[in-house]
Amino acid sequence: MASMALFPTQKSLRTGTLLVLLQLGLLLLLTLLALPALFRFALPLSAWLLAMTAVTLALWTLRHNRLGNFSIHPKPKGSGVLVTSGPYRWIRHPMYSSVLLGAAALAWLSNPLAGWTAWTALAIVLLWKSVLEETWLQQRHAGYTAYMQHSKRFLPWVF
Repeated sequence: MASMALFPTQKSLRTGTLLVLLQLGLLLLLTLLALPALFRFALPLSAWLLAMTAVTLALWTLRHNRLGNFSIHPKPKGSGVLVTSGPYRWIRHPMYSSVLLGAAALAWLSNPLAGWTAWTALAIVLLWKSVLEETWLQQRHAGYTAYMQHSKRFLPWVF
């Protein structure tokens, strides 16, 4: 089982790459959908609050999980260390949560049907990506399974 962490299958690596491409594509789509509102400076307080919460969570996450310890691909870096401090005390994927909050701000500014459909698709992609990533993290870090028992995936105390 441990060898799978070091040598994931080509299929699982391709799946991870596909999920990253879908994530980036959906974020681009949400940005394009929000552009008319952004150009009109029609930014409701709710969108600002979501965006500021996303940025705050991302910065807090980067304070505890430094660049170079992770990548956008769900396959853990070979030299990566398990981080369980800061926002990781409560959620296993705070950067994904940050992305979802920022994307919600963009969806709020968009056509409701298109924006929230794209946001839902992004949430599904990030969920799938987190499941794949957690499979590899359990194989790579002996304490990851125990860590999963006392932390939530995206939303503290809920999910």
